[in-house]
Amino acid sequence: MALSNTLKKRFRAIGHNLTPVVIIAQKGITENIHDEIERALKDHELIKLKLVTANRSDKQALTESICSEFKAQCVQSIGHVILLYRAAENPDPRLSNLLRNRA
Repeated sequence: MALSNTLKKRFRAIGHNLTPVVIIAQKGITENIHDEIERALKDHELIKLKLVTANRSDKQALTESICSEFKAQCVQSIGHVILLYRAAENPDPRLSNLLRNRA
């Protein structure tokens, strides 16, 4: 399901104040990084990741790989930072960035 422009705008407003929860560098997605991204998406629904890549095509390929692997959607990509969204089955109002930050 594609996100509507209204939802994307709302998610970008919320994501503006978030800090990256994971930084992916030369080693790529290791088991620990995979587990942390999964936990963050499950708990927070909307997260920022920092991708340290050599060029735009590498960043684009890594972004697409992450989105398909975690069944998430890329809301925004600026520089080395991407904003990902995946709806939680049972969102916790204390942890979900969407429920805590109503923009």
